Amino acid sequence: MTKYVALLRGINVGGHRKVPMADLRRTLTELGYTEVRTLLQSGNAVFEAAEQPTADLVAAIEPQLLAEFGFAVDVMVRSADELRAVAAANPLEVRDPAKLAVAFLAEAPDPDVSAGLDPKSYAPDELRTGERELYMYCPDGLGKARVTPILMRRLGGAATVRNWNTVTKLLAMVE
Repeated sequence: MTKYVALLRGINVGGHRKVPMADLRRTLTELGYTEVRTLLQSGNAVFEAAEQPTADLVAAIEPQLLAEFGFAVDVMVRSADELRAVAAANPLEVRDPAKLAVAFLAEAPDPDVSAGLDPKSYAPDELRTGERELYMYCPDGLGKARVTPILMRRLGGAATVRNWNTVTKLLAMVE
């Protein structure tokens, strides 16, 4: 069995698109996953499943969430090894873990997305590209980030953002 992390995008925000964590745990368990645990109310789940491509897990989880909750939810899945690699590859200094964030992407980012951005357009935020992640440091806080709205318009694919505190808590959960 392999440990995985599922990151749900855009749920439980401002009382909309509600997915209670107990229901998420039940849904993942009904899919046959074991040792299901959640973190916070923002759609972070750790579970065990037979080793398989993460795309296969996404293909199983997303339609089940639609059937269960009545709305589509983008899900990014990383294996424990992939999450460890994300943490190890962080190219930015962890000055304040609440202001450092990782945007988990469904696919590898188009190199032109970040290369075509003028850093002055989102300063003082910082941005670095990873494998299927974007690393961002937002000194004014994620709520006031200038880089996030620019990226989300340009990315085109599914993505969800987690601050460094959440990333490290999820990493501890898979260990």
